[in-house]
Amino acid sequence: MRVSKLLGQRFKNPPSDCVIESHALMARGGYMKYMANGIYSLYMPGRRIVRKIEAIIRDEMDRADGQEVLFPVAMPASLWEESGRYESIGSELARWTDRSGNKMVLGMTHEEAAVHLARDTAVSYADYPFMIYQIQTKFRDEPRARGGLIRVREFTMKDAYSFHTSMEDLERYYAIQFKAYENIFRRAGAKNVISVKSDSGMMGGAVSHEFMLLSEIGEDTLAICPECGYSANMEAAEVRIENERVPSEPLEKVATPGKGTIEAVSEFLGSDVKRSCKAVVFQKNADDSYVVVYIRGDLDVNETKPRNYLGFEIHPAVITEESGIVAGYIGPVGGPAVRTVFDNSLKGIGNLVCGANEKDFHFKGLDLDRDVKDAEYADVAKIFEGAVCPGCGKPVITIKKGIEIGNIFQLGTKYTKAMNMTYLDADGEAKYPIMGCYGIGLGRLAASICQESHDDYGPIWPMSIAPWQVEVCNLRCDDPAVNATAEKLYADLEALGVEVLYDDRDIRPGAMFADADLFGIPIRAVVSPKTEERGVIEVSYRDKSFRGDVEKPGAAEAIRDMVAEELKKYE
Repeated sequence: MRVSKLLGQRFKNPPSDCVIESHALMARGGYMKYMANGIYSLYMPGRRIVRKIEAIIRDEMDRADGQEVLFPVAMPASLWEESGRYESIGSELARWTDRSGNKMVLGMTHEEAAVHLARDTAVSYADYPFMIYQIQTKFRDEPRARGGLIRVREFTMKDAYSFHTSMEDLERYYAIQFKAYENIFRRAGAKNVISVKSDSGMMGGAVSHEFMLLSEIGEDTLAICPECGYSANMEAAEVRIENERVPSEPLEKVATPGKGTIEAVSEFLGSDVKRSCKAVVFQKNADDSYVVVYIRGDLDVNETKPRNYLGFEIHPAVITEESGIVAGYIGPVGGPAVRTVFDNSLKGIGNLVCGANEKDFHFKGLDLDRDVKDAEYADVAKIFEGAVCPGCGKPVITIKKGIEIGNIFQLGTKYTKAMNMTYLDADGEAKYPIMGCYGIGLGRLAASICQESHDDYGPIWPMSIAPWQVEVCNLRCDDPAVNATAEKLYADLEALGVEVLYDDRDIRPGAMFADADLFGIPIRAVVSPKTEERGVIEVSYRDKSFRGDVEKPGAAEAIRDMVAEELKKYE
């Protein structure tokens, strides 16, 4: 490809809304163009990167006995009504009505479509196990689109769905997919990737993992143990608290005028915040009924955990006068008649301070074993830096940020049961297949690798996914000798099967090199009057690991061998 023919421009400065490096570099470098919030067109360089990621993914999915299929983007709402997700998913799901009055949705994920495809075909135990996958466009009306391709509304995704007759077989195949994901990210050139236990969210299922690329711009918060390797998403990380039991004291109501926060009450009473019982109030989405979560005063509630424990969606409460809840003074003794959950941090601990459910009053001496005998305990706390590791028991948990670049779920029978997909086992008994699902966002992976591998001047693409493998820079296309050498090198490399971008424009060397940095191509071959005088081609690597001359005779073969050597790193 000649740069003179390449559609797209490269810019010195990024658009004003680009606050993340990968977004800025890909916008400046002519990889993509903004169309609407969270919706982008890809120019040729961006598309070539994504196609190479697709090829890696297809190779790994095919090795895992995957069968590539293609589901529609537009689906009848009736499928989603069968699964129950038409009502349970919020406005992220794009709903519409076609010209015939049929309710439709745009696919943000395709579990329903996978079941629909297989349920009338895989009717015997002999048809199992199998895995189907696709690479397809999806639409999710993401309210927080940001960071270019990192978080978008329209995106291309690889999603795969496996079907099994036993949990043992699902677990066997889940391990195969886990390894395939490790291979994909390694082959694509992603470096700092870890797998973490995660919350299954709207997908359902008991076991799930996310693959995270560690990055300070990531939206996901991760709990990691440097000692034993334990890792989990903040939403799924178990919090273990070791409390010191102290002698109980009588429950005593005390005046705390104007002290409506844990910190203010603790200071007023001269007590430790850790020896207080804090109330956090939520409401059930379905009917706005109240739920009170009690937790140790120095900890925070992880909203995902009570949602999962309760089995219904919740949101932070708006407390009204008629609710009977006294904001700032809520406690479990004589409290409002609502659903309550107690965090494990309060288990077995006595002599606490808590609200007295009366303005300007608190209790001292709360002993939950004595005063709230029917307390319902669960892990609903948010993990924190220095917390006790659930794996090794050491207080060494560190908190890091990450970008989710892939996820895998053990779905169980959530969708097959809801959508009445059955097969006959060896005894002729109808059973529900057990499912797993496995997803990777292609654009997000490309942008995440750019975020991880770049310098101040542009991306540093791994050879395995770079838009081209070599860039030839002709610094003097008006010089017949230089031009002839550059043209020959370009032709020779292409004849050898090397992917080449040839900058044949009559522009200043500084501008050409600035554009070359933005292209981020791993190997750069420069032809100039100086190299022509010496009878060489100047070759350098984009990551600055090598710079030197190769003799003109055999230059194309030498560069081809360099490409091959780099590609070996990603096998």
